[in-house]
Amino acid sequence: MKIATWNVNGIRARQAQLLEWIGRDRPDVVCLQEIKAAPEQVPEALRSLPDYWCCWHGERAYSGVGLHVRRSLLAAPPEFQHPEFDFETRVAVVPVGGFLIGAVYVPNGGKDYGAKLRFLESMERYARECRSRGQDLILCGDMNVTRTDMDVHPRERKPNAIGQRPDERELFERVLDGGGMVDVGRALDPENDRLFTWWPPWRNMRRNNIGWRLDYILASRPAAGRIPACSVLAETGTSDHAPVIAECN
Repeated sequence: MKIATWNVNGIRARQAQLLEWIGRDRPDVVCLQEIKAAPEQVPEALRSLPDYWCCWHGERAYSGVGLHVRRSLLAAPPEFQHPEFDFETRVAVVPVGGFLIGAVYVPNGGKDYGAKLRFLESMERYARECRSRGQDLILCGDMNVTRTDMDVHPRERKPNAIGQRPDERELFERVLDGGGMVDVGRALDPENDRLFTWWPPWRNMRRNNIGWRLDYILASRPAAGRIPACSVLAETGTSDHAPVIAECN
C-alpha cells in the first residue's frame, strides 16, 4: 500500500498536477493539505476522483484537507472522521488496512502561535489515546515544525523563527514519544541534512534545495516497521511543498 501526502497550496491551482501525479504514482491513500476550498468549490474532475473514496474537508479560501482511499481497499464507502481537536478543517482520519490514517495540517502559528501549540498538545493526546487502544496510527501532512536544525538548510536557520522554536519542537517530540510514533522519513534517511519538503518561493530556493522539512509521515512503531521506503518527490508540482510518499508492506 502506498500512502502519500502533499500540501497543494490551493487545490484549484493544482488540479492538473494532482491528477498527473496520482496517475503516475498511483498512491492508495492520498492526504492533501491547504486545499483552500469548500467541498462545493473543489473542481468537478477532483470532487469524485476515479477509483477513490473521497473526503474533502475545507472552507472557502483557507486551510482544509483532503483524504482519499483507493476503492479496491474497501468494499464500501469508509467512515471519514474528524477528531475532537480538529478546527479550521485541519484533520480527517479513516480506518483502512488495519491502520487509522490521518491527513493533518498543523497551524503555521504566524497569526496565532498559541493556537498552534494547543493543536500540537491535542494531537499528542490523540496519539496517546490511539496507542492506549492498541490502534496503529499513521499521521500524514504538513506539521509546520522542523524537528531539529538538521531539518533546515543552514542559510534558513533562525532560532526564533516560527517552525524552529524550541517549545514547538518539544511538543512535536511529545507527539512522537507519547504516541509511540516514528518519523518515517528521518528513520529511513537519518544522515541526510538536505532532506527538505518546503522551499521559500523566491530566488531559486527550490532549485538550489535551500529549504525546510515540514511534511511528514508519522507511524506507530508497528506500522513503521512495515514501511521500507519513504521519499520526497522534490520535482513534482508547483506548490511550495513537495509530496512525500511511503510504501507499506
